[in-house]
Amino acid sequence: MQRIAQFEKVSFEQFEKDWLKCFPDTTNVKEIYDNIKLPFRATSGSAGYDFFAPSDVTFEKGRSVLIPTGIRSKINDGWVLSIFPRSGLGFKHRIGLDNTVGIIDSDYYNSSNEGHIMIKLSCTAHDDGHSVCVNAGDGFAQGIFTQFGITVDDSADGVRDGGFGSTTSK
Repeated sequence: MQRIAQFEKVSFEQFEKDWLKCFPDTTNVKEIYDNIKLPFRATSGSAGYDFFAPSDVTFEKGRSVLIPTGIRSKINDGWVLSIFPRSGLGFKHRIGLDNTVGIIDSDYYNSSNEGHIMIKLSCTAHDDGHSVCVNAGDGFAQGIFTQFGITVDDSADGVRDGGFGSTTSK
């Protein structure tokens, strides 16, 4: 297998800024940051790298939660990291990514937010009042690296500075 990427933590300053936007009442951000686990594969045959909840997160029916992971990934050119929910959360609780599949491009690493991977999930369970808590340190998403190609007449020369929708031409 080719080794084409490296996971790292974003700086504490970046994590704190992003975390407090999503969870403003948090008082122990440094402790949460210090306990972030880098994604890893559970078995040698696994394609997905598990992403772990930095803190307890509750998903309620009909609500979305944006989770700053504290993680970024340095990815070789020609590769992309696709983010998916963990299978069990989808099957048991109908939790899915708001954008269906998250795409982390190789140039996102150099973005002004340090390439901080943020994962937004929603619960679409059928039963009223449904909720599930993912505990700190539990896997909630997975990332798979895939190679991609470009067209023979490709002339992209833009420079990224941001995440969600930042590369769309205006």
